[in-house]
Amino acid sequence: MQAVILDRDGVINHAQTNYVKHPREWQAIEGSVEAIARLTRAGVKVFIASNQSGLANRLFDHDTLFAIHRKLHQQVASHGGHVHGFFFCPYLDGPDRKPNPGLLFDIAARASLNLSRTPFIGDSLKDVKAALTAQAIPVLVQTGNGAAAVQAGDVPERVAVYANLHTAVNYLLKDNH
Repeated sequence: MQAVILDRDGVINHAQTNYVKHPREWQAIEGSVEAIARLTRAGVKVFIASNQSGLANRLFDHDTLFAIHRKLHQQVASHGGHVHGFFFCPYLDGPDRKPNPGLLFDIAARASLNLSRTPFIGDSLKDVKAALTAQAIPVLVQTGNGAAAVQAGDVPERVAVYANLHTAVNYLLKDNH
């Protein structure tokens, strides 16, 4: 496993009903920052692919989004980890907005990744659909919107489901050795 792609809200940090609009609103889900650091220490590159409707709806600007990402990166770095790239869609539709696979294709092109060997960990069926369309490995976590998708029985059979990012990373690293 060369890389892992992560959704942000609901996977790494607690999602907010009205979006995460400021760095002080960004709160990591327990174990998620440490999980990213574990991936880094195992030699796995970590990328983030995130729809950013709040940006599209002008609830915050690019500078604020970058400040939120700096906070995320600083917390990951404090545990010895690194995020190799943040990719986001600032529009309400288009090929880069999940469930479309554009962000995943962009990451793969820029980082020379084989998506068929790259897990994409998300918390929604949009993330699962993007992974399947891009032929990446779909992984669903039950934080964020994931539990509702599991309870509704909407998750395709071949999609791995874990309680949270920490648990998913445990399995991915175990399977990688």
